[in-house]
Amino acid sequence: MVVLAASIISKSGKALASRQFVDMSRIRIEGLLAAFPKLVGTGKQHTYVETENVRYVYQSIEALYLLLITNKQSNILDDLKTLMLLSKLVLEYSPSLDEEGVCKAAFQLIFAFDEAISLGNKENVTVAQVIQNCEMESQGEKLHKLMMQSKINDANEVMRRKVTEIEKIKMERNKTENENFGPKRTPNNFNDMNRDPVFPDIDLFPNKAKEHPSAPSDALTKAPGKGMVLSKEQKKTDQFIKSLEAEGEVILEDTQLSAIQSRSSSSIPPSDPITVTIEEKLNATVKRDGGVSNFYIQGTLALQVLNDVDGFLQLQIEKQDVPGLTFKTHPNINKELFNGQQIVGARDPNRPFPSGQNETHLVRWRIEGLGESFLPLTVNCWPSVHGNTTNVNIDYEASEMFDLQNVVISIPLPALMEAPSVKHIDGEWKYDPRKSVLEWSVILIDQSNRSGSMEFSVPSADPSTFFPISVGFSALNTFSSLKVTAVRPLGEGSSKYSQRVRLVTDKYEVV
Repeated sequence: MVVLAASIISKSGKALASRQFVDMSRIRIEGLLAAFPKLVGTGKQHTYVETENVRYVYQSIEALYLLLITNKQSNILDDLKTLMLLSKLVLEYSPSLDEEGVCKAAFQLIFAFDEAISLGNKENVTVAQVIQNCEMESQGEKLHKLMMQSKINDANEVMRRKVTEIEKIKMERNKTENENFGPKRTPNNFNDMNRDPVFPDIDLFPNKAKEHPSAPSDALTKAPGKGMVLSKEQKKTDQFIKSLEAEGEVILEDTQLSAIQSRSSSSIPPSDPITVTIEEKLNATVKRDGGVSNFYIQGTLALQVLNDVDGFLQLQIEKQDVPGLTFKTHPNINKELFNGQQIVGARDPNRPFPSGQNETHLVRWRIEGLGESFLPLTVNCWPSVHGNTTNVNIDYEASEMFDLQNVVISIPLPALMEAPSVKHIDGEWKYDPRKSVLEWSVILIDQSNRSGSMEFSVPSADPSTFFPISVGFSALNTFSSLKVTAVRPLGEGSSKYSQRVRLVTDKYEVV
């Protein structure tokens, strides 16, 4: 069978899209297409018509013709199968079955025709395979773009941190100059009195050092003329990695670098005057045979204000009714305003929220009573012993609700003399001989890879050795869907704010 051309034409013979699979001049193909309407009789039920040199195999699609031009020696049954496949592709790609719809999707149709027919011969493909080939999705390209975007975000965060440090130095310098040279006067009204913050006596961060006045950074106080020098922390990290490599460890540099960058970027102070952080922590204990014995969500809404003048504000939030969701507000938060109008504001509007580099937790919530179907990620482990070898098959299934990032599944292993033999994996793996743990890492789980699997083998071991399995990941949306929609300044403060929303795992195990 040889297909000379596949075309879509109007009833009058106007060519809308045509793909030739053999050497053929434009004049000849236009002549063949123009002659076709004259050969088709009215009131006949044929699906092909022949001339001296070629055969037309066609199908009427509303006001159009889907047409195959073949040689007369081709198999008519194969031609009809090819025509049926192309008709399904036209229905899939064309937004409407008229001239305008076909012209809009002309290139997509031609690409699809190329996947279905190669050098005039029909390929053994289905419609789903043609669609997948035409999408041309590349997991490697997606990961590369994600890494590049991460580097850009890190560079932006470093830039914002430097701007914040310079602004703080200027503010301290101006404050010192005003104290030394500015006129002193006694307060003569209530507004001139020193106002206490909203949370004066409550230690919200018992594990953190108290905030001290900022000083110029070491990088700015160094004498000029020296080149860029790595920090001591970076040198220690490099020495640690080199020592591990000398002992025979396999170090994934990109993974180590991304982990260090993620830890450093999380501690970078924000540059916006007001920052709202919404975080939920997932705690779950999943049984290996199915079912959940412990599953709950803990969430917090934290506020960070850089300047005192911006501390007089209210937060307008948006929350949804989720079964099992309960809220608790800070004692100095107006509960009636929160419950009635979904506004987070101080009980005394004349006292500001604390300012500085530390966050203030204003609202906490908890979600309980969730079933196994609400888990963002489920992991199944199937160890089986065959003689002196134990084969382990592990697979994951991700929910449609979340796109998960930095997924790490840690499987405990028996004491081994060498790394396990990994036969198949969707993602990357790393073996830690000190902890005897195999880590399965997937940078991103989205619509393209909602499921994945890994298979490895170790010397014969008890199946219970591979439990409990620890799972870690993060996401950019939460179970409660709580978010801040606006910041309402009560004075002359700024209404500009940034919002960080994340879901992280606190403790997620498969036992």
